[in-house]
Amino acid sequence: MLNGFFNPSSVAVIGASREPGKVGYEILRNILASGYRGDVYPINPNATEIQGIKCYRSILDVSEPIDLGIVTLPASLVVRIAGEAATKGLKGLVVISAGFKEAGGDGVKLEREVVEICQKAGIRLLGPNCLGFIDTGTPLNASFAPDMPRKGSIAFVSQSGALGTAILDWAITERMGFSKFVSLGNKADLNECDILDALADEEETKVILLYIESVTDGERFLRTASSVTQKKP
Repeated sequence: MLNGFFNPSSVAVIGASREPGKVGYEILRNILASGYRGDVYPINPNATEIQGIKCYRSILDVSEPIDLGIVTLPASLVVRIAGEAATKGLKGLVVISAGFKEAGGDGVKLEREVVEICQKAGIRLLGPNCLGFIDTGTPLNASFAPDMPRKGSIAFVSQSGALGTAILDWAITERMGFSKFVSLGNKADLNECDILDALADEEETKVILLYIESVTDGERFLRTASSVTQKKP
């Protein structure tokens, strides 16, 4: 299980914004609106309070442990943030930011550096270049999707952010429920196999849907899919 993601005791929004419409504002708003019961820490060196919650200059300034960090800062800053996450002992990091492998050039190097830091520290990384994720059981909307779907038994995992957004919009209109929604993005660390493994024994999920545009490791995918489908379609 990826407890640092699906059952975190605390979440930091690194790059929280005071401006409605900005990703860092909307993700913080979504976390609070979803009914998440853990501790929430907005991180912004230029603010003392955002959406009524005390703001911190850095995750290193938070005295309590942090399980999950959600990063909305520009790609050029994420290597430093990954280093701070390693020092702080985070379990999981969601990098919403774009400008990595998908952009080519320096983005490829930046993504590799972030992955190396996370792997050395034992931090699992979702993304970069993703929407985030939603867990209706916890509950936690750690994404910038505008609305949270109702609780259900279907887990939906998408490599495409655009398709993921469209499915979520449709699901809300049709009153379709989900247990989990996961946007994979660039799959720099966590990929479809990791998520399948995590969902295999997860009680709230009865059916798993995948939309993938590439397979990271074909042999592992076949093994994992064969194993998981013995338990869930």
